[in-house]
Amino acid sequence: MLLLTEIMYNPPARYFAHALHADGTLIEAHENYVKQSYRNRCHVLTTQGVQPLSVPILKGNSKDKTLITDIEIDYSQKWYNVHWRTIQAAYGRAPYFEFYSDYIKEVYERQPKFLFQLNVDLLQLYFKLLKLNKPHQFTAFYSEHAPENVLDLRNKIHPKIYPDNLHVKPYTQVFGKHFVPELSIIDLLFTQGPASLSYLQ
Repeated sequence: MLLLTEIMYNPPARYFAHALHADGTLIEAHENYVKQSYRNRCHVLTTQGVQPLSVPILKGNSKDKTLITDIEIDYSQKWYNVHWRTIQAAYGRAPYFEFYSDYIKEVYERQPKFLFQLNVDLLQLYFKLLKLNKPHQFTAFYSEHAPENVLDLRNKIHPKIYPDNLHVKPYTQVFGKHFVPELSIIDLLFTQGPASLSYLQ
């Protein structure tokens, strides 16, 4: 069974829990961009609580439909500096920050033109850091109906859709006494390191 989803920015850990149990991942490459989704945002945990981080884009905010692969990143807003400072403040003292931060920072420093490419590069890195050996494929065309051997979770992993089953075991986080779900995979990686995969099973 393949897992079919849209491409996400620093995806929530729940995505990787689904990917762990799939034979491979299928990324939707022929959809139109959808605002207010994980396509250009993620959630991290700071001293002030959950903090959303959004990548500004040059297209996609108008009424005109734009193909996801045509969405360009707006680097004039210096968003990368804000995101990285927030990540450092949130996880700088996490047990595994030093182990993984340089790899993630290097992806940001490539400054790809398109959001799709940034997200793919980050996703591939997280699979590597998790040692989650699953093949990636991209859709050849858009279809509302997925084949029988595909688990279609397009638009199901969404900031406004709270899942009944999180598929991620609670783990010790940097801040707070109570477990906060639906955070980016970086929260799990920076706090649990090589043990991260065990929380996704």
